[in-house]
Amino acid sequence: MIPNHHLDDSTLLAYAAGTLGEAFSVVATAHVAVCPACRSGMRAAEALGGEFLEGAGVEAVSDDCRNRTFAALEQAGLYRLPVPAPRAAVPRPLAGLLPVSSLDELGWKTKAPGVAIFEVKLGSSAQGRLRLLRIGAGRAMPEHGHGGEEITMVLKGAYVDHMGRFAAGDVADLDEEIEHRPVVERDGDCICLVATERPTRFKSLAARLLQPFVGI
Repeated sequence: MIPNHHLDDSTLLAYAAGTLGEAFSVVATAHVAVCPACRSGMRAAEALGGEFLEGAGVEAVSDDCRNRTFAALEQAGLYRLPVPAPRAAVPRPLAGLLPVSSLDELGWKTKAPGVAIFEVKLGSSAQGRLRLLRIGAGRAMPEHGHGGEEITMVLKGAYVDHMGRFAAGDVADLDEEIEHRPVVERDGDCICLVATERPTRFKSLAARLLQPFVGI
């Protein structure tokens, strides 16, 4: 699995710095684990940060500041550190957050014909949401934009939009300026891991009316 669609440079910088939110960090870690290009980009970003710190000089910090920093790093490390890609369809950074080991065994909630969602529980202080989205073979999502940042990683199957074909391992790292209409290929369902900052912004009136029930 060699992905063709990658994380944005700004996402990689935030990821390397440990400032990416929890939901986005899970998706970023899952992608970096299978993407040589993004692993290389992350190392370059870390090297850049190291050079910056070296040039900034050394200043003593309080014990309280040091303890809080180490505690934060310990928590962030659960999601940041790349690990070898697992053989199963569930990436290791995600597996620890799921109640079962198989995507098929999850308690999927059907929200519309051909559309099911599983909400991934995060820490109480986490910003944004992390969800698994399963879309039926041959189905199209309504045309939509995004209320904020969104990163989607394909875990199984593939979809196509105006930006190309997104298959297992690929990520769509989008902001509020992007609008698209993903269409799932006909040979199987598409399962994606999606981190969102704010709700999706649907263009059609019908999709907007259904949005509170669908939960996307």
